[in-house]
Order: sequence, then structure tokens, then C-alpha cells
Amino acid sequence: MTEKKGYAGNGFVHVKNPHLALMDEDILYHLDLGTKTHNLPAMFGDIKHGMGIPSISIMLHELIKLLHHAKCRGVTIIRIGTSGGLGIEPGSVVITDTALDSFFKPQFEQIILDNVVVRSTELDKDLAEELLNCSKEIHDFPTMIGHTMCTYDFYEGQGRLDGALCSFSSEKKLEYLKRAYNAGVRNIEMESTVFAAMCGLCGLKAAVVCVTLLNRLEGDQITIPHEVLLEYQQRPQQLISIFIKKRLGLHNQNNLLDNAFFLSN
Repeated sequence: MTEKKGYAGNGFVHVKNPHLALMDEDILYHLDLGTKTHNLPAMFGDIKHGMGIPSISIMLHELIKLLHHAKCRGVTIIRIGTSGGLGIEPGSVVITDTALDSFFKPQFEQIILDNVVVRSTELDKDLAEELLNCSKEIHDFPTMIGHTMCTYDFYEGQGRLDGALCSFSSEKKLEYLKRAYNAGVRNIEMESTVFAAMCGLCGLKAAVVCVTLLNRLEGDQITIPHEVLLEYQQRPQQLISIFIKKRLGLHNQNNLLDNAFFLSN
């Protein structure tokens, strides 16, 4: 299907999404802005964020080279961050066992020159189980192992109805997300496939631990209060802190000391 370009006659930026007009408020989560909380017409800014597959890929290339040149051994890399949940309670922590692409396949497609190279996105199962066991010492929030779907985009790519572009219905969105849930997906983010692929190829033990900020089967916008959001964001850190203590032998003096790197979006 070919989509035509469209521009408003008055020169304003034209958004091709009929759902926006029906929203009481539009929260631009990643920019920390909202149509009710901020006077957007009076504000102007050039906001740049480092997020998604390209950003973490660049960082991983250089981090992995740093580990190589530093002759590090026994390295464990854990990405922590936030995500959208799928059929689970907001505030739940998901430990990824396999990262899936938008077609629910456990793979990452890397374009190299003019070739598409397919790489596996399975993560270390023993490490995931170790992290899950650590979660048993925390009773304030649910923690689970599940598949994570990784997309190239936060809006259309994740089936959101609140982007500047939207060419699908709410029914189509829900049908897609339900298929993702049935495929084992429990959360959605934008870094896990390339993270899993690169760590796996370089022989690094790796895990992805993300807290969910909403249930995407119930909505698209993050509407929880700011103080609750901050508490949610600390949950992966709580889990990883227990993991670090165990690896350092603070729980058991017989544990071995590993190098550990923790990446947060």
C-alpha cells in the first residue's frame, strides 16, 4: 500500500492519525511533556534521545571492544530498563529468555553491506533462572521469565494509536497484540534483539530485565503518577542489587566474583 504525503494548508505540521482528536490528553512520555501540563505552542526545543537498536548497537560495539582490550573475564552484562507490558500487571518485572522481532521470531536481522544477516536472539537461560531465584527475596512486585518483543519504533511499530501516523484500527491493534501474547510475549521494548545477538556472538553471558509501565492490552499512554513511575523504575535495580550481592559472596562466601556490567536505558 502506498501512502500519500499530506500537509496542512495553513503550514502547520499535519498528523495522519484520526485517533488523536478523540484523546483528552496526549502524553509525550519520552519528552516528559503533555498537552495539558505544558503550553506546547509556547515552547520550542531540539530534544535528542539515545534509544533503540541503533543507539545500543553503537554502544555495544565499543563496550565489547573495551572489555576485549582490558582482558576482562567472566563478564555478565545485564540491560535494565522500562517496557510496555502485555497481559500482565503494570509494575511487573520481566526477565527475558528470548528476544523476538515484530514477527514473533527469535532473530535479529542485521544489514551488512547489501546482505541481510540473521542472528539468534536467545539469552542465557541459566542467568535468567538465577535472576528469577533472586526475585524470590522481593515480595513487593511480581517477577517472571518471558519473551520480549523488540521493535524499531515506539509508535507504529508497537501498534500504538497515539503517534503522529496511524493507519490501523484499534481492533487491528488488539488482534496483533493478542497474537504476540499467545506467542509468549510479555513485554515490548526497543533494544533486546540486537543486545542478545551481539552478546551471544561475542560469548558474553547476558540478560534483559525490564519493568512494565502499563498493560498494552488496556491502553497506549503511560498515565501513572510520577512518584509511582519512579518507584517502578527502581524495581529492576532492586532485583539486580540482590544478584550483585550474591555474586560478590555477600550472601554466600563460596560464590565466585564475576565482572558485571549493567546497561540502563
